[in-house]
Amino acid sequence: MAGKRKKKIRVAFRKNRQKRTRSGDLTRQIRNDLDELDQIESGERISGKGELTRHRTIIADADEDGTAVLRQVDEAACLRGRVRSAIGANNCQVETPDGSLYHCTVRRVLRTLLRQARSPVVAGDLVLFQPEGDSKGVIERVEPRHGTLSRVSRGLEHVIAANSDQALIVGSAAEPQLKPSLIDRFLVSAGKGGLHVIICINKVDLTDATALQPIAGMYGRLGYDVVMTSATEGHGVDHLRRLLHGRQTLVAGQSGVGKSSLLNAVQPGLGRAISGVSRDSGKGRHTTRVTELIPLTEGGSVIDTPGIRQFELWDVIAEEVEAWFVEFRPFVALCRFPDCSHTHEADCAVKQAVVEGRIASHRFESYVRIMSGDS
Repeated sequence: MAGKRKKKIRVAFRKNRQKRTRSGDLTRQIRNDLDELDQIESGERISGKGELTRHRTIIADADEDGTAVLRQVDEAACLRGRVRSAIGANNCQVETPDGSLYHCTVRRVLRTLLRQARSPVVAGDLVLFQPEGDSKGVIERVEPRHGTLSRVSRGLEHVIAANSDQALIVGSAAEPQLKPSLIDRFLVSAGKGGLHVIICINKVDLTDATALQPIAGMYGRLGYDVVMTSATEGHGVDHLRRLLHGRQTLVAGQSGVGKSSLLNAVQPGLGRAISGVSRDSGKGRHTTRVTELIPLTEGGSVIDTPGIRQFELWDVIAEEVEAWFVEFRPFVALCRFPDCSHTHEADCAVKQAVVEGRIASHRFESYVRIMSGDS
């Protein structure tokens, strides 16, 4: 690789918080250790005397500043593919450029390298994997990602999907009610992940569509594509189909807003499972349980994701939140204090713009909630 150099890095070979247990079946333990040793690439070694202190030294390609980027693997022995779906941390379906599908596990050292992520491999990832016969394989490396949507999950980064061109953020006019604050969080994450955004308000047949025009117009003026749809009546589906044509699109939104129904309408015969909203809670039921990449017959693909009820932003510091609220930009320089947070300071031009109706109050409320850490 041009501009890359090799670097040795140390990673924990075993979890360092596991309890010591009495040795049971020594034969099985020896066989497992031998299997792990067989997986070591040339130039890698294991050190550490105790089970709790073992580390692996691996060779990685690094940038000029020495930052490790990719684990070095024998590319000649690997196939390239894109992850269609990933269940847990070690069960993936990978599609090669010729359309072949492989059921793959993830090399253990790769899972260790990505310990800050909830899952080492996600739908949409471009990977190198070693085929092992009978349409099976082992993923050896995940290529650098672009076009991602991430949130916090159990203190770790949950990359929902990767390598998309755009995100289709779906809300519903009713059943469940539209949640602009959740849409705003999606917009921040999508902006940070480099995704163009389409905002879709579905189920417009359940309410007076004219009542939705102010909020749809507001997002449109901010530069987002906005489409209003009814998956059951077909309203807006042709427009949405054109927006998805030839693009790699990540589909996300609250549970029950009709993401799967929309995809069934966009591509008749797709057969995605659907369900209604819970009568007891008024909230959507989780129908889609696995994030899955779906090719579109007219070109492009979509990544259908499970519904989300809460969205805590990952790796977004307070100082950069205002950058993703694009309507703040004309007023930021007019604040009295150069480090104004636009939450409590006096003579804040952003707050004054809210009072004057030049910034939507619900957008400002979303901003304040994000700044305060509320999810």
